Amino acid sequence: MRQRYGYWLAGQEADEGAWLEVRDKYAGDLLTEVATASPATIERAIQAAGLARAPLRRRASSDRRAVLDHCVERLRQRADEFADALCAEAGKPIRDSRGEVARLIETFQAAAEESVRMGAEGVPLDGSPRARGYRGYLKRVPIGVCSFIAPFNFPLNLVAHKVAPALAVGCPFILKPASATPVGALLLGEVLAETDLPRGSWSILPCSRDGADLFTEHPDLALLSFTGSPEVGWALKARAGKKKVVLELGGNAAVIVDEDADLEDAVERILVGAFYQSGQSCIGVQRILVHERVNEAFKRLLVERTRQLVVGDPRREETFVGPLISERDAQRLQEWIAEAEAAGGRVLTGGGRRGACLEPTLLEAVPRELRICTQEAFGPVAVLSTFASFDEALAEVNDSAFGLQAGVFTRDLYRAQRAWDELEVGGVVVGDVPSWRVDTMPYGGVKDSGLGREGVRYAMEDMTEPRLLVVRTPPGE
Repeated sequence: MRQRYGYWLAGQEADEGAWLEVRDKYAGDLLTEVATASPATIERAIQAAGLARAPLRRRASSDRRAVLDHCVERLRQRADEFADALCAEAGKPIRDSRGEVARLIETFQAAAEESVRMGAEGVPLDGSPRARGYRGYLKRVPIGVCSFIAPFNFPLNLVAHKVAPALAVGCPFILKPASATPVGALLLGEVLAETDLPRGSWSILPCSRDGADLFTEHPDLALLSFTGSPEVGWALKARAGKKKVVLELGGNAAVIVDEDADLEDAVERILVGAFYQSGQSCIGVQRILVHERVNEAFKRLLVERTRQLVVGDPRREETFVGPLISERDAQRLQEWIAEAEAAGGRVLTGGGRRGACLEPTLLEAVPRELRICTQEAFGPVAVLSTFASFDEALAEVNDSAFGLQAGVFTRDLYRAQRAWDELEVGGVVVGDVPSWRVDTMPYGGVKDSGLGREGVRYAMEDMTEPRLLVVRTPPGE
């Protein structure tokens, strides 16, 4: 890792002398420093992106695919470097870091494939007598300059879910990576700088939250795509003006374990869903609803397996749970756990903390109005509860301000379909945890969990606008 990284302004690395420290999330040591962009720099980036709109729009889809193919090839070649940087700056266990790099590559590969598929289509018009001799055609055109604000928990792949679709459709963009984890995005800038994209097509600009107002408010931006907390996301939408807004926000995802479920299989998947990357996922399992007939057997298995998870240094191959993004977040969750205990909840396992590392924690008998049930924990904590009927479980899942994804372990086809009909979420996953995601699928939530959908093809639709062509053929021609 370099001692210092500049930001990327209009495809060129630069700095202004204001530096942000990036620390190892496990050891706390200084990793590197990155340059931060001032409002004046962000303004220059937006103006440069505006000038790049026309040359980008005129590019053939084969040219856009060539750029994305180059990214895929170089990311494969530098995969270990990206994984090591992610492990250090995010504290993500090295095995999970390699997994995220693999998804990063898959996302760019999917965008390369989709970049040549968005063609024109016919629009029937002759259903009206007035339309005799008229033919309609529809194509999608780039929406314009896009603003991307990315989170810390998947600082590579969630950046890719914004950048790769923009490259696929020909939208210039500015990107603000999370201040806690900017290095991966800057490394991606090194790859983009090797391409022949027109000058101004892209900028990657770490900056302070206070200095980032232009990412939201600038009138020359056509789209804002934000991934992060609901509090910040909805506030940004209120300030965004006329631009299109896509929000991928938080959740307190629930999973149902019905009486006919394979308990050992459900336990193995829920361990991943609840504690993968220290629970710092907006679709991480936070609420576990278990049928009362199988609760004791399920609980025994889950507690036993949770106690076997290795917590600690993310660089060790055997580590399953690394540090949270900060010690303050680990302390916050300890407070929530203590609050649950004071209200009658029971800690089945975990609850201990060492620095930013919190032991994977399971609770039960927690009053449903407490923060650990109603808010997003974003850490390795899950709450068990029981239900007597499937409809009761569906109602409890829906008793939430969030609605991103839900998981249902059942072998009953009719119950699975009822869950799909009744659950107020963006996606229902049957036979697995809500944390399951493939990067080509439509992904997003309802209620406080967001607005719009990600997934490469669906993001490309958001970054384009339909444009109609009508051709009249005069009689006799």
